[in-house]
Amino acid sequence: MNNAIPSGGTIGDKRILVTGGAGFLGSHLCERLLNEGNEVICMDNYFTGSKRNIQHLMGNPSFELLRHDVTFPIYLEIDEIYNLACPASPVHYQHDPVQTTKTSVHGAINMLGLAKRTNAKIFQASTSEVYGDPKVHPQHESYWGHVNPIGFRSCYDEGKRCAETLFFDYRRQHNLRIKVGRIFNTYGPRMHPNDGRVVSNFIVQALTGQSITIYGKGDQTRSFCYCLDLIEAFVRIMGTDDSFTGPVNIGNPHEFTILQLAEKVIELTNSSSKLVFKDLPSDDPTQRRPDITYAREALGWEPKINLEEGLGKTIKYFEQTLSEGNYKAG
Repeated sequence: MNNAIPSGGTIGDKRILVTGGAGFLGSHLCERLLNEGNEVICMDNYFTGSKRNIQHLMGNPSFELLRHDVTFPIYLEIDEIYNLACPASPVHYQHDPVQTTKTSVHGAINMLGLAKRTNAKIFQASTSEVYGDPKVHPQHESYWGHVNPIGFRSCYDEGKRCAETLFFDYRRQHNLRIKVGRIFNTYGPRMHPNDGRVVSNFIVQALTGQSITIYGKGDQTRSFCYCLDLIEAFVRIMGTDDSFTGPVNIGNPHEFTILQLAEKVIELTNSSSKLVFKDLPSDDPTQRRPDITYAREALGWEPKINLEEGLGKTIKYFEQTLSEGNYKAG
């Protein structure tokens, strides 16, 4: 088993590019990397990212913001790249599915080319969606998945699968120092209120008195990982020696039904919202839970923040967002 830096991860004084850096996860990552003494170049085209997410970093002399689309080449001098650029919620990635595929595939090619030119270490934010609607439960890294290549979700699923292919081919062909992490359902402050993901949907609906929408019977399962636990995994993966590539699952192995999540959100928000049930979307996975044995053994990592604590922090964020008028219900 490959060994990682046992705690922490990235060592300071590096120039690090974060694509999608103004997004939900990217902004938390930029903050973490700056706190460790690095120079951070945050690159985003603001399709789903927001300057609001990184406004508090703008006065830091080690922070630089670039408006740029990852599907176009860019020339920088950097030591490390975290490639997070891609809409991650169905509402956003299905809005322009061709562009979503381009973001994953062309974006990977451009960032791998940049890493090759600068000899930079590069991390790819992949996804549990590479497993599709899995026939193996829980999902481990050796499972090849069960993906519909022509379905409504395939622009994201297959785009990320192709990105993984490119990463490993660049390693085999050019000896690039690659790292691949497969992200399972993640939540926390700075999620987009309209991103269509289940945690943000339920919280916003509960706080605004809307009915909480459940697709199907609500018996499909997900595993929810708090964002800062996930960022800790990112930097630990990047901190491994060059022989470690992944892919490695990063997520919370504690599984909940969608109905249980809705009931917990109603409880924590003291909401009077009612549950409404609608038809299940096509290709929606019935079960999703990571096997994180590899992450525990290779990285010494596992999530620390339980669902109730994480939901409490996320609810406080959305209460503030709604009170500031940054979101209109409906």
